[in-house]
Amino acid sequence: MVPMPASTPHLRIVSSQPFAQPFAQPLAQPGAIAPLRRVRASIRRPLGQILVENSAVDPGNLAKALAMQAREQARLGDILLAHDWVSESALMVALSQQWRAEVIDPTQSRPDARLIDRLGVQVCLREGVLPWRLVGAATVVATCRPDDFARLRPVLEQAFGPVLMALASEQGLHAALLATRVSVLNLNAETLVPAAESCRTWDTGRLRRGTAIAALLFGATAWLWPAVPVLLLVLWSVLTLMVTQGLKAAALVAHFRHQRQVAKAKAKAQAVSVVVPLAMARLPVVSIMIPMLRERDIAERLLRRIGRLDYPRELLDVLLVVEEEDTMTQQALAAARLPRWMRVVVVPRGPLKTKPRALNFAMNFCRGSIIGIYDAEDAPEPAQIHKVVRRFHDCGPEVACLQGMLDYYNPRANWLARCFTVEYAGWFRLVLPGLQRIGLAIPLGGTTLFFRRAAIEKLGGWDAHNVTEDADLGVRLARRGYRAELLETVTEEEANCRAWPWVKQRSRWIKGYMMTYTVHMRDPGLLYRQLGPWKFIGVQALFLGTLSQFLLAPVIWSFWLITFGLGHPVASLLPGWVLLTIALIFASAEAINLVTGFIGASLAGKRFLWPWVPTLLVYYPLGTLAAYKAAWELITQPFYWDKTAHGHSESGVEPSDDTAADQALA
Repeated sequence: MVPMPASTPHLRIVSSQPFAQPFAQPLAQPGAIAPLRRVRASIRRPLGQILVENSAVDPGNLAKALAMQAREQARLGDILLAHDWVSESALMVALSQQWRAEVIDPTQSRPDARLIDRLGVQVCLREGVLPWRLVGAATVVATCRPDDFARLRPVLEQAFGPVLMALASEQGLHAALLATRVSVLNLNAETLVPAAESCRTWDTGRLRRGTAIAALLFGATAWLWPAVPVLLLVLWSVLTLMVTQGLKAAALVAHFRHQRQVAKAKAKAQAVSVVVPLAMARLPVVSIMIPMLRERDIAERLLRRIGRLDYPRELLDVLLVVEEEDTMTQQALAAARLPRWMRVVVVPRGPLKTKPRALNFAMNFCRGSIIGIYDAEDAPEPAQIHKVVRRFHDCGPEVACLQGMLDYYNPRANWLARCFTVEYAGWFRLVLPGLQRIGLAIPLGGTTLFFRRAAIEKLGGWDAHNVTEDADLGVRLARRGYRAELLETVTEEEANCRAWPWVKQRSRWIKGYMMTYTVHMRDPGLLYRQLGPWKFIGVQALFLGTLSQFLLAPVIWSFWLITFGLGHPVASLLPGWVLLTIALIFASAEAINLVTGFIGASLAGKRFLWPWVPTLLVYYPLGTLAAYKAAWELITQPFYWDKTAHGHSESGVEPSDDTAADQALA
């Protein structure tokens, strides 16, 4: 762990490797920096040659690294470091010789903050440069990517005039920028999303007043005309049930139609010729952010599960994102031996502490052109990153996001875990793919998400104030003309198998749905123009319909009174054929839920869960309890983040073992 300068001891980025103090001869004073010579590439000695001459790298390892570089978008030095074939200090010495530039340690001599502001701290982080200080008429700019400096020189000279290049390690450069401009990064992390599309302008007082007025009007109406509000609630609950279940039925139809089309396409391809996928020139760097909070014993499991990914290690950039006050997780990670391709990013204290704020902050330090999100307990399939990279390569730029399928590795823990697994199997394998195929904007899950970096930066990242930032991001992607696709790759995680933690988790999701719908409906006309009529209707069905079903479920349950011969408040107001129609709608809805559960469990390879599918009738009412909790918090604590606790599964098995057992029983 690298200590920061004494003036800012609480801000740091740490990695698995110690910071090498200083790499070359230290500078006695700023004027000691030698001018950057414009050495032509044709006469600059190759880095590998210098390393071999310095006995810093084994020639055989260098040959392997050069072969990797030919097929990967990675610098030679990064490849060597990722495989521990060279030390960081030796690499910096060789870079200094190659570029004829001095190496500085910006954490020992802090940079000029005014120079950083002239370029922008986010630009500095993205491009790997640090405007350090003035030396005469020139500005010394440190870089951790000297091969990119020529490309940046016109921009730098426009901002600073004459510039001189110096070298710094990436870790030192990041630490210096954090120590100097952390307040700017904190503010950006909270305000990246435009105010018109963010929850940060949420007016709790106005909501409370509106809720109070609506309750008074409803109460007054119920006092004067008791049957009217009850009848309206019944009609609205039945209407929204028809819409939501109709949407699910359309998704099922789209699934079966897609399956037939895929089968026909495969048969045709086999009969005609072999389909050869488009060749990829070079594999890109993929950054993966893993937000963590109060994780005591996660390090060993996390290393084992993420370590199963078979993507080249030199192209993996895993950021373990930890809150500054979360000393528990920091200590657990400090005690672990993290590989070179894993880094710990500590998010400084701020007035807001949410997952999307942490993601916005950490995104500044990502190296990859593709950015992914995992949860701490996730166990992705080994080939997942290869599938993501291949799909982004094959599809157009309008596909800005790929969503993987989520599954659970502990369905045998108890009844709640079984039902949760069935629910997710139907959601990710049937409903979401079906919604995508019929052209609707899909609400995203919070993990196994992958973005084109350019697109997520253009959108402004995540809304730091939204407690369901993933669903919100799905709508914002659609508003900007982007698409999200479901990818056939599975990540396993732990099913929440305790009742009250399940309710707390689901209440946060529902509260986020409420906030997302309210924010995007601030200007319905603008939303309609941006989405178009079909997607606009889809947003109403997905958000308003779903929320109505959770909140008004007791209205639907009240019809059981008729079944038991106890009568119903609206039975005398509705003709018999209307009551029969409502009964048929209820029966159809349950049939759709059962079919979705059975097919979803089959597609997930978990047919042993079939006997539990009918019990979803008892499982879903927990969502109504969560919805009332969410509605209360929306008024009292709109930005409160109720963290999901993990590690309580009774199964006690690793994901791979559980999956193998499930498949054996399927």
